[in-house]
Amino acid sequence: MKKECVAMLLAGGQGSRLYVLTGNMAKPAVPFGGKFRIIDFPLSNCTNSGIDTVGVLTQYRPLELNSYIGNGQPWELDRLDGGVHILPPYQSADGASWYKGTANAIYQNIGFVDLYDPDYVAVLSGDHIYKMDYAAMLRRHKECGADCTISVMEVPWHEASRFGIMNVDENDNITEFEEKPKEPKSNLASMGIYIFSWRKLRQYLIADEADPDSANDFGKNVIPAMLRAGEKMVVYRFDGYWKDVGTLDSLWDANMDMLLPGSGLNLLDRKWPIYSRTPSCPPAFIGADADVGNSVVAKGCTILGEVKNTVLSYDTTVGEGASVSYSVVMPGAVIEDGAKVRYAIVGENCRIGKDTVVGAPPETAEDPDQWGITVLGPNCVVAQGDAVPAAAMRDGEVKA
Repeated sequence: MKKECVAMLLAGGQGSRLYVLTGNMAKPAVPFGGKFRIIDFPLSNCTNSGIDTVGVLTQYRPLELNSYIGNGQPWELDRLDGGVHILPPYQSADGASWYKGTANAIYQNIGFVDLYDPDYVAVLSGDHIYKMDYAAMLRRHKECGADCTISVMEVPWHEASRFGIMNVDENDNITEFEEKPKEPKSNLASMGIYIFSWRKLRQYLIADEADPDSANDFGKNVIPAMLRAGEKMVVYRFDGYWKDVGTLDSLWDANMDMLLPGSGLNLLDRKWPIYSRTPSCPPAFIGADADVGNSVVAKGCTILGEVKNTVLSYDTTVGEGASVSYSVVMPGAVIEDGAKVRYAIVGENCRIGKDTVVGAPPETAEDPDQWGITVLGPNCVVAQGDAVPAAAMRDGEVKA
């Protein structure tokens, strides 16, 4: 069945800058915000934007991500004429090959896209937290008669050199693309979200694959090649909340933004819901002596102690006399009686023993440059009475 627009969601990232959190899973599968995983955001954006055919390109440790997405039912993507499809690298007659870059990942799946004979293809990233109407971006693409539309947002000028920067004319046609320029000419940063006219993109993917010197990447190769050839390329200006959660600090920041009025990250918006696959859990229980303030508490939580300015994922436990503040606690974690957790990310199914101290407030650091968020990887066990200092990172089972 022909589709106007097919989305290709790049979700194969190893997420090496998330360190212990992605030791056994791809970055888009990392829990976020109490009940979500990162990939819920682009999948929900597709559903809310009316895009019902999505290819999810997985590569690094895909098992958890694949089982989480399943048949796509939570995002209303379980349908016979489209729906969500997991697209790992596969073995062809020429042999097996990992996805070499973002462009090569789409190239390897030209056959999948051709099945739906779309007019347009949206290329999305699986590791950003944002809500975007791709239909509005597609309208601009069509109105301009563009071959490629790139979503951009204005960033502070002093940060512009960290991004791929789009230079545009008075009609927002792209005239130049600079990758992390030392002296940027504009502050329009690429968000890594593209809409292409499929027939045009198909030609460039084939040409790019034939170039032995190409890195097979959209930002490094395909976009510059289209610019050099004089293709019609425009920007779509986005002014909502958007965060690349590819680092530990940005992941912690984005979770904290849920608790900050005016941050722009509103997950209570019924007009643009973010869907997820959450396990069945009983309601949260908050004990008589518990003290909870300015926090997200998901279902299945048991809170007997103090929780302040914290995101508690489903099925987590905070024991009597325990205190958790400015932290992100992922599903299934247990914080036992008397433990103190401050400015930390606690991975899935961690167990923090009694009277343990994990993390510390920034004001306690003698050298501010040495302070940082404390991170415990999934299934980490911190023994009773142990202390894990600020900026430390632990993985697996740790015994005293």
